[in-house]
Formats: sequence, structure tokens, C-alpha cells
Amino acid sequence: MPRPARPAHPATGLARPTAAPAQPPPPPEQTSAAPERPPAAQARGARPAAGSAPRRSPAAPAPPSAADPDLAAWLHDLRLGEGRSPHTLRAYARELTALADDLAPTPLRAARLPALRRHLSRHTELTPSSLARKIAAIRSFYAYLVAERGLEVDPALRLKAPRAPRPAPRFLDVDEAAAVVEHPPQSGWFALRNRALLELLYGAGLRVDEACALDVQHVDIEQRLVRVRGKGNKERIVPFGPPAADAITAWLLARPERPHAEAPDPPGGALLRNHRGGRLSTRAAFTVVADAGRFNGAPGLHPHALRHTCATHLLAAGADLRTIQEQLGHASLHTTQRYTHVDPGWLLRVYRDAHPHARAAGPTPEADAATPGPAAPPPSGPEGPARAAAPRRTAR
Repeated sequence: MPRPARPAHPATGLARPTAAPAQPPPPPEQTSAAPERPPAAQARGARPAAGSAPRRSPAAPAPPSAADPDLAAWLHDLRLGEGRSPHTLRAYARELTALADDLAPTPLRAARLPALRRHLSRHTELTPSSLARKIAAIRSFYAYLVAERGLEVDPALRLKAPRAPRPAPRFLDVDEAAAVVEHPPQSGWFALRNRALLELLYGAGLRVDEACALDVQHVDIEQRLVRVRGKGNKERIVPFGPPAADAITAWLLARPERPHAEAPDPPGGALLRNHRGGRLSTRAAFTVVADAGRFNGAPGLHPHALRHTCATHLLAAGADLRTIQEQLGHASLHTTQRYTHVDPGWLLRVYRDAHPHARAAGPTPEADAATPGPAAPPPSGPEGPARAAAPRRTAR
């Protein structure tokens, strides 16, 4: 079949040249300047092989500790000098890094109060508690610069944190707490471990990270005491009851029978373990508590609610605030006082037991209703009971 004639160019009358088909560019392997392609295991998004150090892009920004010497020194002091937790360090570093990005190119040391207020005004979406944490981080940083790094004027001294509402802590009643702790939804090996965890959270009032960080040598079953390292790297001795002792003992006896174990557990090591033999993570502990609450009619339960429940039940049973503060490891008694709003009758009981005028007034109305005393004998005389019922008149 003959080819169709090519149309002539309108200016020259010559046939239009046929464009050569576009050739694909040579592959990168055929060019000498192209870099060698990484293997599939190191491709973007793939996980590096076990044992290899994580790859860092050369264009990645430097961490804040390396970018600002003042910030690096402050974080170092928080970690070693004050013993702040890794969560606090990450949160404070994130807040100050955001401030440094907002102030750039002005360094953090040269910031002034109007610049700090403009930075905070750009975060109107934050809740009062989140904004208060951001201000606390900024004020702590500049107070450190004044005290330790030679800064003359503290620009954050006049920053005022908003008043964040503190709702009453959620807690369970005695029956609900007993159901959650004594009847976890799992069975077998997992049930023994989970009950030991739940007993430590409720029976001893531990924080979830404190319970997960316990080793076997930290627990004294005979004395029913546990040595805990809490916030600020502070150590305290916390008692627990016989149910927690029984749960921990049953768990320790069953630990060698965990699945995927190649050998019995050595003495010591992590108290609470996962099915692989490693230490139980806080995220897994959250899941255990949530499942136990959902299974026993308390949906949305979290580990700190069991800690609140422990404190509330201690207060309702007559424990004083100073004892509860030591049990929970609060740095300030102000934190422990929030439980008095949960049990409003506590203040009334303390007043009636301690104040001399309250004691002189006689037994409390609750005691009168609960244990009525013997009836007084009627007065002698012809008027009898009618006289006893008549009100006494006062002299004018």
C-alpha cells in the first residue's frame, strides 16, 4: 500500500520533513555520571537490615541540641540535673524548636517579650492545658539562661499561663474496681500477668510506666512492699495488699510457661513481660486495662483511672492526704488535694474529728441515725411526758 503524500510547507513548497521518533533516554546504568542505584532492601521506605545503623539523609536538619548550644545545655540539665522523663524532654524540645523556627533568624537568647507573645498568639487552636505546657517550657528555658548561661533579662518572666480547668478524676466504685481487677478477659498465662498488672495499678496506685519498669528484685512479697522509681528519678517504697501479693506470686510461678520461650526465666529481670519474653510496654498495658474495663462494664478505662480509684478509696476509708501523697509519689500536696473534690464528705469527717468545737457538739448526725442511743426516762411528776415535750422558754 503506497504511503500518503506529505503536505508541502506553505512558504517553501517543499515537503515537510518527518520528525524522527523520540528515543527514550539512556538508562541510568549506561551513563557514567549516574550514581549506582541502592539495593531493594535499602530503597526508600524499606526497613534497613537488622544490625545496620539507620541511614540519615545528609540534607536532614540538625537536631535542636546541636543547632542551639543554649537549648542543648538546658536539655542536658533537665535530663541529668533534674531527672526529667524522656517524654518531658521530647515535649520541651519540641516546644522550644517551634519557638526557634518562629523567631528565626533571631536566636532564642535575643528574644523579647513581644516576640514571645506573638508566637503564642499563633496557636489559638490549643487547649488551655496545652498552651500552659508551652508557656511552662518557655519560662523554664529562659529561667535557666538567666541562672546558668549569663542572660541578664528574662523575657518570659511576665508570661502568664491560662487557668486550665481541672475536671474531677474518673474513678470506679469498690465493686467495679474489684470486677475489673479480678476478672481480666484473657485466660491462662496472659490472665495471670494482666491481673498482676491490674493489682499493681489499683492496689498500689502505681503509674503505668512505673509498673512496666519494675524488675523482680524490686518486689518484696513477704513484706508486701515494692520499690518504685517515679517522676524526677525519685525512689519511693510503696505497700500493696494481699490480693496483689497473691497475683504477683501466681504470675511469677507461671512465667517459665510462657509461649515461645526456649528456656526458663532467669531469676530477676523484668517483672511484667510480653509473649516474646521482653518487658511489657506501656502501650500494651493501656490495651490490657482498656480490655478489662470493656469486659467488665467500664468502657474507656485507662491505667490512670485505676490510680485515681486507689487514691479515692484510700481517702474515703480515712487516710490522710500526706499518706496518699507518699503512696502516689506526688511532688506537691496540691496535686493530692484534687481527690478531696471527689469525696466531699472527707472534709466534713476530718473537721468533726479534729476541731474542738465540733467534738463538743456531740455525736455526728450520721452516728445518731446509725446507732440510736437508749431513750431518756420521762421526768417524774404529775405532768409526765407532756412536760418533756413542751419547749423550754427562755427568759427575756
